[in-house]
Amino acid sequence: MTLRIVVRTFSEICVTVGTLIVLLVVYVLYWTGIRADSAMDDQMDTLTKRWATEDKDPGSTQNAAAEAGPPEALHDDRSYEGGKPFAVMYIPRFGADWRRPVLQGTGVGTLKKGLGHYAGTAALGGEGNFAVAGHRRTYGDPFKDFPRLRSGDVVVVNDGRAWYTYKISSRPYKTLPDDTGVLKPLPKPLDPGAAPYDRPGRYLTLTTCEPEWGSSHRLITWAHLDEVKAASEGKPAVLGGAGG
Repeated sequence: MTLRIVVRTFSEICVTVGTLIVLLVVYVLYWTGIRADSAMDDQMDTLTKRWATEDKDPGSTQNAAAEAGPPEALHDDRSYEGGKPFAVMYIPRFGADWRRPVLQGTGVGTLKKGLGHYAGTAALGGEGNFAVAGHRRTYGDPFKDFPRLRSGDVVVVNDGRAWYTYKISSRPYKTLPDDTGVLKPLPKPLDPGAAPYDRPGRYLTLTTCEPEWGSSHRLITWAHLDEVKAASEGKPAVLGGAGG
């Protein structure tokens, strides 16, 4: 009789634990993704409405594109509001429909709503290193396919005034979370296969977690600004040409 009670109790505990594990998996794999997708859609809606009401100066943006870099006033990191979206990123390698909002800051709450710009790094298109982080898994899996990036791939960012096209210099490589050199204005090329950035320029650094379901390391890839195009001219050809 006592053994039967023990076995039944143990079985009930196993069923309860199994149910909790299933619920946790559902939460991690699906529910966080659903919430993140909704949050990212809200961020992009916010940007679309903001850009529709902003006073744009096509002439200054055209000149900026011709000079391969817009006026520094448009790139002042201090003008970015913490936790708020200011641009949309496109990475064709991840799919024709892949796009994510870029918000200021890399706090936990911010990265649940999109990609995060490291405070203190260069502003979009500006001189130095524009550094952006994103989740590899959970919260919409924005950088799930990060290891697929290759030299020559492009990363396009739209801030409502211009399209900035960065060209990736090498495939992603692994480093430690405390390797802050990758965020410096002149990124430190730890990967032997990376093109050496030995002079000041306009760079982009993307970071995400490694391994796929862990965070003991980081995956890093670098790019350099290749083209600036006025928003009024439509999308860059790599995104399918004219249009919003």
